[in-house]
Amino acid sequence: MAEGVILNVYSLVIIFTLCIIFFRKRNVSYKEVQIYERLIVSTTLMNLFGLFISIGIYFNFNNFFLVLINKIYCIYLMIWITLLTFYIIYIAILKSGNIEKAERIMKTICLVNGIFILLAPIKVTLTNDTATLSGLAITYSYMYFLFGYLVQILCVIIDHKNAKNKKYVPVYFLTIFGICVLALQYFIPTINYIINPTLIFIIIVMYFTIENPDVKMIEQLNMAKRQAEKANKAKTEFLSNMSHEIRTPLNAIVGFSECMLEQKDLGEETKGFAKDIVDASNNLLEIVNGILDISKIEANKMEIIPKEYNPREVFNSLCKLTIPRIGDKPIEFKYTFSEDMPGVLKGDVAKVKQIILNLLTNAAKYTDKGEINFNVNCINRMDTKTCLLYISVKDTGRGIKKENIDKLFNKFERIDEDRNTTIEGTGLGLAITKSLTEMMGGRITVFSKFNEGSTFRVYLEQEIISMEVPESNSEEIEIDYSLHKGKKILVVDDSKINLKVAANVLKPYNMDVVLVDSGKECLELAEKQTFDLILMDIMMPKMNGIECLNALKEIPGFNVPVVALTADAIEGTDEKYKSAGFDDYLSKPIDRYLLNKVLNKFLK
Repeated sequence: MAEGVILNVYSLVIIFTLCIIFFRKRNVSYKEVQIYERLIVSTTLMNLFGLFISIGIYFNFNNFFLVLINKIYCIYLMIWITLLTFYIIYIAILKSGNIEKAERIMKTICLVNGIFILLAPIKVTLTNDTATLSGLAITYSYMYFLFGYLVQILCVIIDHKNAKNKKYVPVYFLTIFGICVLALQYFIPTINYIINPTLIFIIIVMYFTIENPDVKMIEQLNMAKRQAEKANKAKTEFLSNMSHEIRTPLNAIVGFSECMLEQKDLGEETKGFAKDIVDASNNLLEIVNGILDISKIEANKMEIIPKEYNPREVFNSLCKLTIPRIGDKPIEFKYTFSEDMPGVLKGDVAKVKQIILNLLTNAAKYTDKGEINFNVNCINRMDTKTCLLYISVKDTGRGIKKENIDKLFNKFERIDEDRNTTIEGTGLGLAITKSLTEMMGGRITVFSKFNEGSTFRVYLEQEIISMEVPESNSEEIEIDYSLHKGKKILVVDDSKINLKVAANVLKPYNMDVVLVDSGKECLELAEKQTFDLILMDIMMPKMNGIECLNALKEIPGFNVPVVALTADAIEGTDEKYKSAGFDDYLSKPIDRYLLNKVLNKFLK
C-alpha cells in the first residue's frame, strides 16, 4: 500500500495548491461559486482522510481506527456527490430562483445519510499490505454515488436545450472517469486509492472551465455591462420620447408668444409678458437639449461630424448670441481673435459652438458686473495642416472656491447652491462641455479665485483647409417677408394646435398655406393640387411622415421639396431624415430664422 500513501500525498499537495489559488482570489457571490467552494473543501478533507486510511493500512493500525476513518471518508464522499448533484440541479432547474428550501433539503439529506453511515457496519480485511472494504456502509455509499449521478443525468436531459453548456462539464467527466473508477473499486476492493485523484481531476477541470474566479469576474462584468447598455438604451429612448412630448407644447408656447410680440396694438406690459414666456421657453429648451446631450454621451452615441467652417464667422455669431444674455447688467463684453487664424477649418463646428456658448453663457450667468473677455488664439502647424485653437473665456464674476473646482464638471452639480438660487440651469453645461472637448481630443482647464472671477481655457485641434478668408455668406438677421408672396405651402401635422402655430408663423409671408392633419389627406391633396413646399410632421398616427413621403414619391411627376418638421431633436436627427429622403429638417419649436433659411432655399 506504499503506492497508496504516495498517491494520496501527491493528491493532497495538488488539492491544497488549488485551495490556495482559489481562495486567495476575489470571488463573486454566485450561488454556484459557493457550492464549488464547499466541493473543494470536501475534496480536501476526503483526501486527508484517504491519506490516513493509506497510512493506517500500511502500518497495520487497529481495526477500530480503520473502520472509523473509512466511515468518515464515506460521509465526505456522500457529501461530495450531494454537492455536485445540487450544483447541477441549480444550474439546470433552479437557475437563479429561490433555492433556500432546496438547500435545507440538501443539508437534511447529508445529515441523515451521515448518521446512517456512522451506524451502518463496515468490515476492513487486511491481507499483505492491502485492505478489502465491505459492509452495508460501503454498499450504500456506492449506491448513493450512482443515484446522485443518475439525478445529474436526468437534470441534463431536462435542460437538454442547454446540454452544450460548459457548466455540465463535470457531469460528462464523471460519466467518463467517475463511474468507471467506482465500478473498478467496487469489483476489486483492494484498489481503494484511485477515487481521490479522479475527484480532484473533476474539481480541477471545473476550476479551469467554469469556476475560475477570473472567468466569473469577467462574466459578472459582462453582465453588468449588458445591463448598463440596456438601461442606457431604455433611458435614451425615454428621453427621446420625452423630448418630443415636451417640444410639442413648447412649439405652441413659443410660436404664439412670438406672434403676440409682433402685434402692433398690444400693450407694453402684455408684450413684456410674452417676451418672458419666450425666454422661459428657451430656458426649458436648453434644459431638454442638455439632458439629451448627456444621455447621448453616456450611451456612447454622440458622434463627431467634421464639417468645413469659417472660424471668424462662427466666433462672431457666438458673440452676438452672448450679448442678449448679459442683458442690462453693467458688464463690458470684449472679444479678440488671432489675426493669423485660418480662413477655413474642418471639425465638428456644432460641438465647437456648443462648447464656447456654454462657457460664455456661464460667464454671463455668474457675472454681475465688470467684464467678460472672450479670446481665441491659434498655433498653425502647416507641416501637419492642423490648427491648435486656444479658446479663453475670462470673467470677473463670483468665482469658485478651491475645494469646489474638482466638482465643477460633475453632472447635475451646482457649486455654492445657496448663493446661486436665482440662477437657472441643471448643472449639465460644464459636464457636457468637458465631455465634448475630450471627445474631440482636446482638453479644458479652469483657474478661479473666489469672489474675483474665473478663466476657462479650451484647447482644440482642427484641420486647416485654407488660410484665405472666404467671403461671408451669413444671412441678414432681418427677414424679408415679401420674397415668397403667393407661394403655396402644405403643412402636415396631426396636432391641431401645431397647425395653428405654423399658420401664424407663416402668416407674415402672405403665402397660401394649406393645413392638413393626416398623411392620408396630404396624399389626396398632392394628387389634386400643386404645392411649392411641404412641411411634414414625423410622428403621426396611422401613417407617419416617412411613410407619407414614400407614398408621395410614388405619385407620377411629383417633385415638390418636402421638409421634415418634428419635435425629435436628438443630434443626428437631421442626417437621419435627409437619408430617409427629406430635402431638409426643421425642429420644433420652430426657429423663425431657420424657417426663413429653408424658405429662401426652396422657394427662391
